[in-house]
Amino acid sequence: MRILLVEDEPDLGMILQKTLSREKYLVDWVQDGTTAWNYLDGQWTQYNVAIFDWLLPGISGEELCQRLRRQNCSLPVLMLTAKDGLEDMVAGLDAGADDYLIKPFVKAELLARLRALQRRSPQVQTSQLQVGRLTLDYASSTIFTTSEGQPYPIPLTANEFRLLEYFMKHPNQTLTRDQILEQLWKTDAEPISNVVSARIRLLRRKLAEYGCEEVIETVHGFGYRLMNKRRTLVTKSHAVSRQ
Repeated sequence: MRILLVEDEPDLGMILQKTLSREKYLVDWVQDGTTAWNYLDGQWTQYNVAIFDWLLPGISGEELCQRLRRQNCSLPVLMLTAKDGLEDMVAGLDAGADDYLIKPFVKAELLARLRALQRRSPQVQTSQLQVGRLTLDYASSTIFTTSEGQPYPIPLTANEFRLLEYFMKHPNQTLTRDQILEQLWKTDAEPISNVVSARIRLLRRKLAEYGCEEVIETVHGFGYRLMNKRRTLVTKSHAVSRQ
């Protein structure tokens, strides 16, 4: 597994690089956002995970996330920050981060979150999952919507991809907060409070930008539901429709 580490504090960066290297990760460590973008621009597929500090010289960690997502890049991103407020957490997730680790942190928590990001990364498969106007293409790890016969990829983070995939595999079913947590946070690290509602809010906003308003509805007192009357699984050799 190869990691791009972007941390401008020399002491912390050196410690993180040594820690990750001891765990058999391949680590490219840079100390400013501009250099990081030179590593990523058009070449992000060489990495499995990126770790960004929030405040960086040149280009901030927040802007790095935004640039990646504008390119429909699903590279998992772990954001490091000293900011611990809910609004700061939401801002980081909104920028495109998949997870958020508050300084100071311990080695065990960092490694647990990296393992979780690895498990949650979209895996290449040879089929498509279609729910209404949404189509999930496993071969390209892309979810797109169709308008007037034209596909429009929706820029999602790795975690947003997995969350929407989970809903698309269970259309018209109410998924509880605990079910979503179990599906997306299979790790010893405790997820941030209110993370499910924050993720849902951001995913809804992104879907609305692509004409998919009110796709995910809140079932008060129970959870959330992706509304659709028809689900289709398309493979290279056949298609199966479920009514």
